[in-house]
Amino acid sequence: MNLSAKKRMAAEILKVGVSRVRLDPDSADRIEDAITKDAVRGLIKEGVVWAVPAKGVSRGRLRKRRRLGRRGEGRGSIEGASGARMRKKSRWVTKVRALRRHLRMLKDRGEITGDVFDNLYLQVKGGQVRSLRHLREIVKQVSRR
Repeated sequence: MNLSAKKRMAAEILKVGVSRVRLDPDSADRIEDAITKDAVRGLIKEGVVWAVPAKGVSRGRLRKRRRLGRRGEGRGSIEGASGARMRKKSRWVTKVRALRRHLRMLKDRGEITGDVFDNLYLQVKGGQVRSLRHLREIVKQVSRR
């Protein structure tokens, strides 16, 4: 018993795709007897043939992300040159402040002397120290002497 023609007719009438048309299995013989579109319309009115509601894509996760303020946080959402996102001067100031803070802490702990502190402070100011890690390496070398 092939009901594909009836399904196709019902899809046209209901203005949905064939895959969304459902037929009542108990009324299979009545569906088989319906050979015109008018007969299929009657079956639709009776509720023997119906269309499954369309499934949408849930927007819930998107709403949650927007509520949390995370519209674009991946690497692909970065626009502009690195200098445009954070000025070179701001980056420099942040780095130098961190290095000076670290130097002060080392001096307070007594890990470096005042002379070494002064020397390293000037190196930081002159841009010879690249990062905190670099500063720690320099301190290690100085303390070995």
